Order: sequence, then C-alpha cells, then structure tokens
Amino acid sequence: MDEHAPRGPDVIAHPPLLYLGPLLAGSLLDRVVPLPALPARLRRLGLPTAAAGVALGAWFVRTMHAARTPVDPREAPTAIVTGGPFARTRNPGYLGMALIYTGISLAANRRCPLVALPAVLAIVDRGVVRREEAYLTERFGDDYERYRRRVPRWL
Repeated sequence: MDEHAPRGPDVIAHPPLLYLGPLLAGSLLDRVVPLPALPARLRRLGLPTAAAGVALGAWFVRTMHAARTPVDPREAPTAIVTGGPFARTRNPGYLGMALIYTGISLAANRRCPLVALPAVLAIVDRGVVRREEAYLTERFGDDYERYRRRVPRWL
C-alpha cells in the first residue's frame, strides 16, 4: 500500500468480519448448548431474508463500482454515492450483511447468533458507521451533510 495514498476511515475492523465472527461463534455455541427449535414459520423466512441481503449487497457493490469508489471502507472514498440503494439507506452494504446474518441464523435454526445480533449491530454502528460518517463529513463537508440529512442511516 502506498504510504502517501489517502487513508480511509479508521474503522475498528473489516465489516464482514464483524458479522461473520459472531455468526460462527453463536452457531458453535448453539451446537454446544442446544436450545429449543425456532418456530417453523420463522425458519421459513431464513432463505428469503438471506437472499434479500445478497441482492442488496450485490446492488451496493454494483453502485459503488459504477461510481468508481472503493467498496472497502478502509480505503479512501472518491465520491459520495447517493444513487441506487444509497437513495434509501446510507449503509446498504451493512444492512445487506445484517439480512444475510439473520437469514442464515433463521434457516439454520441458530438462536445464539440471533441473540447476539443487536450487539453486532451496535458494534458496527459505533465502530464503523459513525467513524465513516465523521470521515465523510470531514472529507466532503456540506455535500455529505446534505445527503446525511436527507437519507436515514439504516432505514
């Protein structure tokens, strides 16, 4: 990496790992401490929820590539992206990952990851999203502030 290249926001970890770690740890804990099965109607929502997350994630990536700005939040963005899924949520990638996490947990009948999800979202919000927002405000100023006022952080 070029030491003179602009740095991205100082996020606490690569966001997919913030979702994957608790999903795997919770799934392992579910195998050690078996809990009663989730209701079948909830388990049936798992695959459609995960599929919605994958679709949102793909739309997010396509939109970022079309704007010629990095997908990885650890890299310096080159533009504020406001089209595609960014017209509805400032964080479509993280929302997509949360849907995938939820869908996998439901479909696989894993309760522990579901119990951990609020903590995961809080960590992503405080350790990634808010740091990105501060960075984007510093980098893009009023343009980002106007976007931020217009579009909700999550939904």
